[in-house]
Amino acid sequence: MPAGDHAPHSPRTTVRRGAKRATYDPADIHGILADGIVAHVAVVTEDGPLVMPMVYGIAGDTMYLHGALANSLLRAGGDAEVCATVTIVDGLVFAKTSFNHSMNYRSVVVRGRARVVTDEGEHVAALHTITEHIVETWDTTRPPSAAELRATRVIALPLDEVSAKVRTGPAVNEAEDADQPFWTGQVPIVTVFGAPIDNADASAGVPPRVAGLEGRDVHGDTRSS
Repeated sequence: MPAGDHAPHSPRTTVRRGAKRATYDPADIHGILADGIVAHVAVVTEDGPLVMPMVYGIAGDTMYLHGALANSLLRAGGDAEVCATVTIVDGLVFAKTSFNHSMNYRSVVVRGRARVVTDEGEHVAALHTITEHIVETWDTTRPPSAAELRATRVIALPLDEVSAKVRTGPAVNEAEDADQPFWTGQVPIVTVFGAPIDNADASAGVPPRVAGLEGRDVHGDTRSS
């Protein structure tokens, strides 16, 4: 998945090391973001740098993140520079020398100035987007109350400065190692959803969209129509 005809979004999101694995194609970037489930978000706080894993949602060219009002990362990230990364590891790659071991992966890096979402309509829409990022369940649960909405901060991060890197394929072995008696190859990593487990206070059957997750690849097409 080379960079192709799409130019880097900015100098600070230009991939320099391993540039041949870079892509700036919006379709590639949105595909990785759609298949990912966790973003690691970094900000600089009064106590120093902080990175936290967070669920997210994508609407158009915006990444939404949410958490409690007391969340220090979201509090620090409002109207501040933020870096968010999403990584999917697809396999381990073993070469004939450990120096050339690698991983097959898909990753996206987003940099930009986040803003706190204050508009009520966008706030609710963002929470809807985050809730349905992995599986559509917004309509199968009680809507959030006014108090719950007030207790939740949402920040929006524009996808204006973004890049992706992707590695696929076998190990790259040195020519001088061709006759070395060592195994070389790949081990795919596949994570699948298990069977739903009812809560003791469940008062309805498993929603079809949740039930349909069983056996599906977590980082594949997990969305239901």
